Amino acid sequence: MDKLRIQGGKCLQGAVRISGAKNSALPAMAASLLTSEELLLENIPLVNDIYTARRLLRELGAQVEFDPSNHTVRMRVPKIESIEAPYDLVKTMRASVLVLGPLLARTGKARVSMPGGCAIGARPINLHLKGFEKLGATVKMEHGYVEAACERLRGANIVFDRITVTGTENLMMAATLAEGRTVLENSAMEPEVADIADLLIRMGARIEGAGTSTITIDGVRELKGATHRIIPDRIEAGTFLIAGAVTEGELTLTDVVPGHLSSVIEKLRETGVALDAETGKITVYGPHDLSPSDLTTREYPGFATDMQAQYMALATQANGISLINENIFENRFMHASELMRMGANIRLDGPRAIVAGKTRLTGASVIASDLRASASLVIAALVADGYTIVDRVYHLDRGYEKLEDKLRSVGAQIERLK
Repeated sequence: MDKLRIQGGKCLQGAVRISGAKNSALPAMAASLLTSEELLLENIPLVNDIYTARRLLRELGAQVEFDPSNHTVRMRVPKIESIEAPYDLVKTMRASVLVLGPLLARTGKARVSMPGGCAIGARPINLHLKGFEKLGATVKMEHGYVEAACERLRGANIVFDRITVTGTENLMMAATLAEGRTVLENSAMEPEVADIADLLIRMGARIEGAGTSTITIDGVRELKGATHRIIPDRIEAGTFLIAGAVTEGELTLTDVVPGHLSSVIEKLRETGVALDAETGKITVYGPHDLSPSDLTTREYPGFATDMQAQYMALATQANGISLINENIFENRFMHASELMRMGANIRLDGPRAIVAGKTRLTGASVIASDLRASASLVIAALVADGYTIVDRVYHLDRGYEKLEDKLRSVGAQIERLK
């Protein structure tokens, strides 16, 4: 397993280009299964989850050509060769479940292993399965696999019991080829949902309301090929904003959509961080003193659970008490114990973390438990005295493109140990 070795105390200065959004690129790649024509995706992030998705699509019969130098991928699926997404691939990336809707819509059958991914609590796919049943599919679970079948999906009114991003995307993709109208209520409003809808519309789908809580899809007989540019990764951007703020740096992010980061920008300003936002660019100016500010994670447009761990690292450097309430996942404070190894003063109380600052962090050997926990430990290491070794950074590689290279380019002392 690779590790990162980081010497703290370096101020981040300069500019960083933000990569394409992993959480947008993965469903966009799955959408290639909906058509026999070519799909060209631009601004693809070069992260491990994308390579896993490539392997999975090839397993199903897709022709997939990457051009890493241009961050593009061409996909064509003239014929579905297999309807099974095997455990060996799905166990490493829960987004693999996104092939379920496209396979079912195009072939009438799908067999997908129950998903894996980060260990941040239960994320059941029962909301996906209830939706497919509403669309007319028969669904059963046997031997760790979801098996679904139908003659042809038929439009239906589906109300999600709770907001689900992948559930919204999965059912929206399936409904594009269903007979009649589908209405998804209590849908996720994340920018990534709107981005996959934009792609599907380019392919010939009839979709209205993506980005709101009610999405209407009128099914069509077939979808065409298209070219689509993936939106910037708002979570990567938020991670760099916090890294710049906590190191008292002056960091400019390019290829970013400030409107996707409104909750993060607002929260950082509450802690005393100055930010300038304009079209395609955000500059963060880290203050000498940070003020505490309470945080509650919520679905978009609220503060993203994927930014909670990074914010906790910042809260350790604020002068006072910050309360962090995790409303989305029940097991997403696994990074707290590792931050405490570095000297953080954190007390956990169920879904709430009480962070007292400002504390002096010192370098230590720490272990990453999931993707965003990895980023939290890297941020803490940037301000810690001495050297920090972050182990299990394969989690980090799932969602951040060349993070150590980008950090090194703006002044961080960081290296990968193989």
